[in-house]
Amino acid sequence: MSRDPNEPNHQDHKLIPDATEELKGIMKEGMKHPSTKPVLTGAAVGAVAGWILPVVGPIIGGVAGAGIMLYKRVRP
Repeated sequence: MSRDPNEPNHQDHKLIPDATEELKGIMKEGMKHPSTKPVLTGAAVGAVAGWILPVVGPIIGGVAGAGIMLYKRVRP
C-alpha cells in the first residue's frame, strides 16, 4: 500500500492522548499553566455566543468554546 504524496499528514491519531495530557497539566498547575488563560477565554466567548444564540445556550457554548481553544493549543 503506497501513500499518496498529495495526501495531508494528519496527526489526529494522537489527539485524545495529547489533549488529556494538556488537561492534566491545566488541572495540576492552575493559572500558571500556559494553556489555562486561552481555554478560559474560549469558554467565556463561547458562553456569551451561546447566550446570544437561542438554540445553543451558554453552557453548551462555553464547553464548545473551551474545546475549540484546547484543540488550537494541542494542534496549532
